[in-house]
Amino acid sequence: MASGQLSRVEALACSGCRHACHVMLYADTKSQLFGKIPIRHIILMQMRFDGLLGFPGGLVNPAEETLEAGLSRELSEELGVALPMSVEDHVVSCHAPASSPSSSRLITHFYVKKMEEEQIREVERAAASTATDHGQEVLGMVRVPLYTMKGGGGLASFLSHSFIGNARSQLVDSLLRLNLVAPEELHKALVHSVKTHTHTAEDLKAALALTDARRKRF
Repeated sequence: MASGQLSRVEALACSGCRHACHVMLYADTKSQLFGKIPIRHIILMQMRFDGLLGFPGGLVNPAEETLEAGLSRELSEELGVALPMSVEDHVVSCHAPASSPSSSRLITHFYVKKMEEEQIREVERAAASTATDHGQEVLGMVRVPLYTMKGGGGLASFLSHSFIGNARSQLVDSLLRLNLVAPEELHKALVHSVKTHTHTAEDLKAALALTDARRKRF
């Protein structure tokens, strides 16, 4: 078992631990961007209230409900639709990264559920219209662009954004495990993302210098 990973039994037997369940919802699609770039698959993530990207879900209490029932409850609040989850959808349980906010004694349970394209579209519609958490805990649903455009746009740019906890590694692992993106293509995207991070840091320093200069004038 990989470092940090737990079996389901080990995770549920952890004394004094908190639990969070999240799911990657995805579907195959034949649609194309600009009529020529295959989109291939629709993967849903969300922009969280803290400005970080993550998968739908949240904290659950195994003493009061099963992991799957808790995840379904969270999805109903965040997506506006009731999605039944099963043990078969469970992929991995692991300790949250130490650098993650509020990660103390937190175990994350990750699920993957494949749906039909129209079901995914219905989730997107409900998330923006009937979900109680829309505009509050969830600022909006986003699709993961799995294509690569000239100059590195698409997947590389998406992966360079900020993710909550281990959401980025969960995404990358799922892309490889489910063969949604070729390993070579994903490797190139990640290399480009590292370069993007360097440029982003430079831009942030320039913005900081600008605001610092304005602040000193007042």
